[in-house]
Amino acid sequence: MTDKTIVFVTCESMEQASQIAETVVKEKLAACVNIVPGVRSCYVWEGKLTWSEEVLCLMKTTRGRFDQLQDRVKSLHSYEVPEIAAVPIEDVFRKYAEWVDESVT
Repeated sequence: MTDKTIVFVTCESMEQASQIAETVVKEKLAACVNIVPGVRSCYVWEGKLTWSEEVLCLMKTTRGRFDQLQDRVKSLHSYEVPEIAAVPIEDVFRKYAEWVDESVT
């Protein structure tokens, strides 16, 4: 087990995803953000079954930076309840893990 995590964040548009990605990388809250367009989401919101076209961000960070990353994403996000879900990375290439540590200070 490592202290590295991948944080999933869905966004309403490519523009929003890009703005959030640039901000969290510049502020050293995430080492890298992959932006995956074309995500189709199905969920219940306010009692209604809803389908949305979204953009998925995969943010690489450390457990120690998660709370700050979460707060920053919430401040930039348009959703009332944004998806911000961290998944621990159990195994990782050592050099990549070192790069993440250097990138999120």
